[in-house]
Amino acid sequence: MTASTSQPNPLLSQEFLLALRERIWVWGRELGFQQLGICDTDLALDEERLQAWLAKGYQGDMQWLGEHGHMRSRPQELLPGTQRVICARMDYLPADTRQIETLKDPHKAYLSRYTLGRDYHKLIRKRLSQLGQQIDAAVQQELITQGAGGSELIQRAFVDSAPVLERPLAAKAGLGWVGKHTLIINEQAGSWFFLGELYTSLPLPVDDSLQTDRCGDCQACLKVCPTDAFPRPYELDARRCISYLTIENKGSIPEIFREPMGNRVFGCDDCQAICPWNKYAQFTREVDFTPRHQLDRADLITLFNWSEAEFLRNTEGSAIRRVGYEGWLRNLAVGLGNAPTSDAVVTALQQKQDYPSALVQEHVSWALQQHANPARRRRRKLRRD
Repeated sequence: MTASTSQPNPLLSQEFLLALRERIWVWGRELGFQQLGICDTDLALDEERLQAWLAKGYQGDMQWLGEHGHMRSRPQELLPGTQRVICARMDYLPADTRQIETLKDPHKAYLSRYTLGRDYHKLIRKRLSQLGQQIDAAVQQELITQGAGGSELIQRAFVDSAPVLERPLAAKAGLGWVGKHTLIINEQAGSWFFLGELYTSLPLPVDDSLQTDRCGDCQACLKVCPTDAFPRPYELDARRCISYLTIENKGSIPEIFREPMGNRVFGCDDCQAICPWNKYAQFTREVDFTPRHQLDRADLITLFNWSEAEFLRNTEGSAIRRVGYEGWLRNLAVGLGNAPTSDAVVTALQQKQDYPSALVQEHVSWALQQHANPARRRRRKLRRD
């Protein structure tokens, strides 16, 4: 479905392409996507914004965001021959995850809601690849009907797995607008959804029913951020973001951010949870996205006491696996440092004092100091200096 550099046969009429677009929407829904949109590849303005953002160093250690030249903002350089991008969204929020209840219980571990089930990358990429196969089959059938020779399409599915500006593409394809928290918001579905893209050389008609920015004067997402990670609306300083600190960051978590993290041990959903548009969010229909191993309500101590073998077994096929066991213990040590002092908490931390990792030892030591001097524990939101 990808290896050719040939262009679609000119016998494909505009009438056929319009009808095919309607079929693509139907196929997408049958494959479990809640919405599809199609856009062109012009991301010139977004390229300028990306370069300005990188120049400020807001990417932190995610240097890969500045690599690959202009492939991220110029789809044709990533996949030569690309003319259109088919963008898709799939709801992921599980029902009844006790989100606020868990977040407010300092004994519990809060994990970002997208991580509770199986990793979404393979599932969505497979569905997009199936969509591509259906498109290719329809095109070949049309060419046969026209008495023309075959013309292999250039197509490739991406799901957060390559240099792709997925949010600007999604907005351009009509899936929503980029909110002040930098995530895509859909006026009928909120923001609890995954994005995926299918690059194609097929010159499909683009969608012109775009959603305009409707954040208005609301600043709830900016104000609720525990670490004040938004220098201004529509701009994220990843170095201060709990999702970055607990997932992408492989080193120590700066002490200034540890108390504001509270019990958030893998990612953070605060800016989404408070967004008024998420009153329209729909629960996921995908069984694979439902919580496993009761991760939506697990105790900090329970997860901290997992052996490495238990961690690997319980996170198999999960996005959590990417943090590694060392990072897992680091994050949980911070959560336990913020938990109410008890013999059980202190004992759990003491048992990991000599764990053979300087990173883990550092965070365990900090947590024990928190319990040795409760007056230092402030449980307040960190504001930018």
